Amino acid sequence: MVGDSHKHQGMRKKLVDQLRRKGIQDERVLAAVASVPRHLFLDPAFLEHAYEDKAFRIGAGQTISQPYTVAYQSSLLELKPGMKVLEIGTGSGYQASILAAMGAKVFSIERHKSLFEEAKERLRMLGYSKVKTFFGDGFLGQPSFAPYDRILITAAAPEIPRLLLEQLAVGGFLVLPLDSENGTMMIRITKAPSGEFVREDFENFRFVPMLKGKVF
Repeated sequence: MVGDSHKHQGMRKKLVDQLRRKGIQDERVLAAVASVPRHLFLDPAFLEHAYEDKAFRIGAGQTISQPYTVAYQSSLLELKPGMKVLEIGTGSGYQASILAAMGAKVFSIERHKSLFEEAKERLRMLGYSKVKTFFGDGFLGQPSFAPYDRILITAAAPEIPRLLLEQLAVGGFLVLPLDSENGTMMIRITKAPSGEFVREDFENFRFVPMLKGKVF
């Protein structure tokens, strides 16, 4: 891949080792982190720090999540190759690339026009052809391609978006960071065969807020 040196690959290997020590056990997630060149999703000013386990600003008040957060959310999805995944919040395109590297068919929505255009071009240049990007309001989802096996929200939601639950396939997961009085908790919601939704609570994280509407 152009712009991906042996040095960068070595830095990713160290990052994967660090994520494994922090408790990430899904080897397919770790393999995806090892394969996706995170430094190409960041401003050149951050190149020397691209493989530190930190979040960085990417413009429009948004961030590229720290690798541990990306790996944690990806692990909760329990992805299998060929699954349809709706991602809310394309950002830089890094998380979408991780999902694509795991064999998912990714549909990703970004509300900031500038980030959408940058991510769409970046994903094309890097060869992540399985990712379809959309400029839109994440709260509305993308019903024309529903139902989805998995839905992932990459910003702190003030509530569980009802329209996204409607776009979830039976047996599917919705993974999101949900704001509460005790912080932002990662949760997973499963759509049972009965149509009921079963919630699981996990760790607390920090995310930028999930907002409605589009920003031109």
